[in-house]
Amino acid sequence: MKRFEFMQKHAHTFQVRRMSSILNVSRSGYYAWKSKCDKSSPRQAKSVTRDIRVKAIFEKSKQRYGALRIQHDLKDEGCIVNVKTIRNSMKRQGLIAKAAKKFKLTTKSDHNLPISPNLLNRNFTAVRPNEKWVGDITYLWTSEGWLYLAVVIDLYSRSVVG
Repeated sequence: MKRFEFMQKHAHTFQVRRMSSILNVSRSGYYAWKSKCDKSSPRQAKSVTRDIRVKAIFEKSKQRYGALRIQHDLKDEGCIVNVKTIRNSMKRQGLIAKAAKKFKLTTKSDHNLPISPNLLNRNFTAVRPNEKWVGDITYLWTSEGWLYLAVVIDLYSRSVVG
């Protein structure tokens, strides 16, 4: 098989007769293999069509659907396919479903604690340094757990103060 593939790849450079004698294969075997490769069987054609349909559903689902969900979508379209066949198609194409990230609430706005007044009132321009400072906090997930990053910025120079 590998020899025939080599011969087909280099057929434009070397004579088939010479390659077959050097590689110790028959010319008739090479030509039979080549004619068999040129024709695709009905099973292969059906497999290619199925692969295209599986990939389309996978992309439509933002790469989140696995074989079982794709099977349900195909069933809704009237195409009944075994889940193992879909799984093999996905594996052959390198399609790996990714899980949707869960929404995590980081701020609890529903509380009875005092709320600081909005002194800036969305006026984020400053005419001199150290006139207006703003801050923000963000959460970063690391291998050690959650870390909190708090930054204070001077609105005049946009530089980090603390």
